[in-house]
Amino acid sequence: MEKKDLINFEKEIADLFNNKKIKSPIHLYSGNEEFLINFFKKINKNDWIFCSWRSHYQCLLKGVPKEELRKEILNGKSISLCFPKYKIYSSAIVGGNLPTAVGVALSLKRKKRNEKVYSFIGDMTSETGIAHECIKYSRNNKLPIHFVVEDNGKSVCTDTRSAWSQKKLTYENVSDKYVTYYKYDLKYPHAGAGKRVQFWKKNILMN
Repeated sequence: MEKKDLINFEKEIADLFNNKKIKSPIHLYSGNEEFLINFFKKINKNDWIFCSWRSHYQCLLKGVPKEELRKEILNGKSISLCFPKYKIYSSAIVGGNLPTAVGVALSLKRKKRNEKVYSFIGDMTSETGIAHECIKYSRNNKLPIHFVVEDNGKSVCTDTRSAWSQKKLTYENVSDKYVTYYKYDLKYPHAGAGKRVQFWKKNILMN
């Protein structure tokens, strides 16, 4: 899977959405193709992937055929894509997949299986209590799991750092055994395929 393949797939889905062929919300990626392509080189076929509502790229890179993925999106499942055969699961609930991901990692450790879990979360989710608890629990118990914090700087239409009244995210620039942080620019809106609208760019508490 090459960079152009990922970009073209999202463009196709955007066109389908704008032409009213998709009747439910979609969440598109852009600007992080190279990072994900390189990151997935370390992920094995039997490893587990857990994502948020934005997971088209992960599905493609995990081996889900384009036709199968497109069909699910057309059926309204862009925000909740699950492909057990390929061990990839997404959830539209903020932080909803985190406890499940940790539970799978705990099970793998107890069963002494040579598999690993990768949990992709957004910058806003990374500051929630459930994220901190799951990451801390995984570190303390040395679970076979890695968390990827994807920072596009936005929480829906609000600047993430302004929303949390902090200049720097907790896991910003972290790269260790359990957490990898990266930042990217998303050209698409939080949901849909139109123009992004930005609210509340600066918080007075940050001055």
